[in-house]
Amino acid sequence: MMDNYLREIQGKAIHDQFKSSKRCVWVPGPVIVGAGPSGLAAAACLKEKGVPSLILERSNCIASLWQLQTYDRLKLHLPKNFCELPLMPFPVNFPTYPSKQQFVEYLEEYARKFEIRPVFGERVVRAEFDGFFWRVSTEEAEYVCRWLVVATGENAEAVVPEIEGVQEFGGEVVHTSGYKSGGVYKGKRVLVVGCGNSGMEVCLDLCNHNAKPSLVVRDTVHILPREMLGKSTFGLSMWLLKWLPIRVVDQFLLVVSRLILGDTGRYGLERPQLGPLELKNMSGKTPVLDVGTLDKIKSGDIKVCPGIRRLRHQSAEFVDGRTENFDSIILATGYKSNVPSWLKESEMFSEKDGLPKMPFPNGWKGEKGLYAVGFTKRGLLGASMDAKNIADDIESCWKAEAKHLSSISWTSQSLQRNI
Repeated sequence: MMDNYLREIQGKAIHDQFKSSKRCVWVPGPVIVGAGPSGLAAAACLKEKGVPSLILERSNCIASLWQLQTYDRLKLHLPKNFCELPLMPFPVNFPTYPSKQQFVEYLEEYARKFEIRPVFGERVVRAEFDGFFWRVSTEEAEYVCRWLVVATGENAEAVVPEIEGVQEFGGEVVHTSGYKSGGVYKGKRVLVVGCGNSGMEVCLDLCNHNAKPSLVVRDTVHILPREMLGKSTFGLSMWLLKWLPIRVVDQFLLVVSRLILGDTGRYGLERPQLGPLELKNMSGKTPVLDVGTLDKIKSGDIKVCPGIRRLRHQSAEFVDGRTENFDSIILATGYKSNVPSWLKESEMFSEKDGLPKMPFPNGWKGEKGLYAVGFTKRGLLGASMDAKNIADDIESCWKAEAKHLSSISWTSQSLQRNI
């Protein structure tokens, strides 16, 4: 059956040369869509198992989100030992919380070590299972493969909310994906929309560059110190969860946070009813790890505002009736998956949010050779778990099919000659 189908592909390629310039390429191993940390981890784990793969990347570099769409002062929010990819630790001379540039250097060395060479400038516009194989189409080519690994992640596209009156505002409105440094906002009144880790850190950066930031807090939020009792809060939480129920650990975190940070509710930062870890498990909402922003809020250097009712010229009207003037608005409103826009499949991924329907830790495997890496809402640690599982699973299929696949590998060369 496979031989017949590959002959069909070859015949189609010969026919299509008269009506299309798109190349048709047979890929013996998996095609991985996305060259971010998740895609690199999957490729490295597969290579370690002796399974070759091909990464398609829409941008011109690996980790394009990190390199092109993050602010200059960004550091890893978790200690490096919780952020390393499989098979390669961070350099020992790196600090506990590596900078953006250090993390990019680590990823580039990772790609070199495992000889990972993505095909850049290949934006996948459609991927579909045709009954035998996956057909992955870019603007330039169609790749045919047995396994498809979706590694575009939870942060593929910026979320830009619709705000009434945005056209009237007249000043700059930019998403954090376009924000680099607070230096250009010196002396300006800046409204930051969103109180997650990015929104909090952008506000701190603005303060450090003598801007006048205000922070829109539309919902409840857990703020925890980045470290407590001499340990990273995340690491301490993971250790405690080995011995105690999650609700007990949550209570411990909240008591210690209250002692260190005080009552955040006094400053307009009300906490959710669910504890930080339980909320993370249920909704994926990450607690904010404070790196100094809260002190600026307490001192009044950062003003906390309620939700926006609407924008007017150089001003914002809030839901409590207040109106304040601003020069610029920065949207720290996060990102979303773009999988539904190109993957023509409805069993594994949700059309609503573009994430796997199966909850962690079972969302990495679909049907018909479809996999997902980096959609766990558990950061780089979750992506590494996915990558290892995927490599183990594909290895077993690869060994069973390797002999047959090698006997038909001439097809790729034949296709190239015929196109």
